[in-house]
Amino acid sequence: MKPKPLHLRRLFRSLSLRRCRLSSPFSSQTHVTQPTKPQKPFFRSPENNESVDHFCQQKRLKDAVQSLEKQVHRPSASLYAAVLQLCIEKRALDEGKRVHSHIKGSGFAPGVFISNKILDLYCKCESISDARKLFDEMGDRDVCSWNTLISGYAKMGRVSEARKLFDEMPKRDNFSWTAMISGYVKHKSPADALELYRLMQRNSNFACNKFTISSALAASAAIQSLRLGKEIHAHITRMGLDSDAVVWSALLDVYGKCGSLNEAKYIFDRTVGNDIVSWTTMIDRYFGDGKWEEGLSLFSDFLSSGIKPNEFTFAGVLNACAHQTAEELGRQVHGLMMRIGFDPSSFAASALVHMYTKCGSVERANRVFNWLPKPDLVSYTSLINGYAQNGQPHEALKLFDSLVKSGNKLDHVTFVGVLSACTHAGLVDKGLEYFYSITEKHGLSHTSDHYACVVDLLSRSGRFKEAEDIIKKMPMKPDKFLWASLLGGCRIHGNYELAERAAEALFQIEPENAATYVTLANIYATAGKWGEVANVRKLMDEKGVVKKPGMSWINIKKKVHVFLVGDQSHLKSREIFDFLGEVSKRMKEEGYVPHTDYVLHDVEEEQKEQNLFYHSEKLAVAFGVISTPEGSSIKVFKNLRTCVDCHSAIKFISSIVERKIIIRDSSRFHCFESGKCSCGDYW
Repeated sequence: MKPKPLHLRRLFRSLSLRRCRLSSPFSSQTHVTQPTKPQKPFFRSPENNESVDHFCQQKRLKDAVQSLEKQVHRPSASLYAAVLQLCIEKRALDEGKRVHSHIKGSGFAPGVFISNKILDLYCKCESISDARKLFDEMGDRDVCSWNTLISGYAKMGRVSEARKLFDEMPKRDNFSWTAMISGYVKHKSPADALELYRLMQRNSNFACNKFTISSALAASAAIQSLRLGKEIHAHITRMGLDSDAVVWSALLDVYGKCGSLNEAKYIFDRTVGNDIVSWTTMIDRYFGDGKWEEGLSLFSDFLSSGIKPNEFTFAGVLNACAHQTAEELGRQVHGLMMRIGFDPSSFAASALVHMYTKCGSVERANRVFNWLPKPDLVSYTSLINGYAQNGQPHEALKLFDSLVKSGNKLDHVTFVGVLSACTHAGLVDKGLEYFYSITEKHGLSHTSDHYACVVDLLSRSGRFKEAEDIIKKMPMKPDKFLWASLLGGCRIHGNYELAERAAEALFQIEPENAATYVTLANIYATAGKWGEVANVRKLMDEKGVVKKPGMSWINIKKKVHVFLVGDQSHLKSREIFDFLGEVSKRMKEEGYVPHTDYVLHDVEEEQKEQNLFYHSEKLAVAFGVISTPEGSSIKVFKNLRTCVDCHSAIKFISSIVERKIIIRDSSRFHCFESGKCSCGDYW
């Protein structure tokens, strides 16, 4: 049994002696004690107080709150503060409300310190209505009270209410200004943030600190104003804040986002002890500016620095590999991730799935996906898109069913992948079912991307009336992607009348895009309307529109080889052309017929065939065949959509040379094997 505290033992001994004296037979007076109803002690039980403190120290919040509620008398301010602080740390709104209720019921006058604790809890738990109610009830408020509620409103995106409070404040401090400025930045109001920053500069009572400066720099980066960024940089130098790591990181960000990479690198090189954030930011800036080699070189330097990459670093490099379809490098990054360890639940894992799908390695993407303990929506969507683009639409739809069952909340991007899968497979009715389920079953709104997908789905199958009906009923104005989808369907089915309407809309939206003119000219050429073809070419000349040259490339032994149409600049051009000459004879023997309908010039048939046979992807494929071992796969990338004739020819080549040939064009992957393509000739 736990011994009683000393002062209690003395008290109980005193009471016992007194009781004995009163009832002693040697007493001169007989005294009969009457039984009395036990009274509750008028003091707070030390044992209970100790248990609440003990639970708080052990972070046992529920036990602490339960023990607090069992207190017979009013707890102290320090005890309330300890329990409330634990509620804040754990973002435990329900327990916090119970403590608040206990304070009210006990008659304890909380004072501004305890009230601010409760206010902070409500704001951090995003219970802004409770926070405002408490704020209005507070008899006394200090600057902290105002700042807490302003930060709470700003965090919730209710910046107008935050600004109203800010303007009503009787007294402000640096935190007040910073909270309001950062709130504007976070919720995409950088102009308001900069205006308030200038107002703060004009107020001589306040000096900007590193957090205010960082928020102002973030606002400059958001509107990509290099001039403002340089002005703030000069202010930083005058204030002597140019040695702070937080400020340098913000400066690096503003110069990088404004496209001034030389200044960004200057800042980066001057920063003492660059941390993981600085390295990752600088590497991402190079990739974002298209400076692939510089980004990889800096990533290599980073690995030599001794700092361990985090998920943001890995995700940035993997996304760059995906954009450049650099699978070999992506695999090396994957190996590094496995060696040093990474969280399989992080978005670096999702970036890994994305990288493999963009590089056409759906099997590897699927293996990574199955390895993840709990794939997120990004991983599901990446693999669904990967299946759709690699000619496996049924696997894409099967995976979508698994996604629905997984409990992940769907978004509009996921449905773009699903609708694309239906489009590439010609599953029109199934695609329409998914399209209408977006609103009817899943409670999402249709986006312009969804409409572009469903118009693509219908027009590819020749169901132009349904496509036009959907366009008429859509709530937003059709964008360039929708009209381009309709134009592509018209090309497949030779519907030049509707093509003219789609092209006219595209001319209004982006008159400089050569693809519209070329596609329309192709449609006219297929219909034998050479006069109209000439008119399109004349229109291009008048507007100064230049057709983007077709370009294909292939990676052999870690070196990228690039080819243009009819390119004879390659060191192995003679061997390439000799191979194509030989293989063309065998192709014709096996039934190959050139698709000369798409040649824009009204020239002799023989000249048309010659023009077709030296397209860039054929040259890249030929080089891949003569430069790699027999039986190995070949992967070629093209910047434009592969033409009908190249698609047909490469099917024959895959059969003749007995190779798997993968072509990644601007639309999707085509996997040619044994004379067939994964797209089923529907692309």
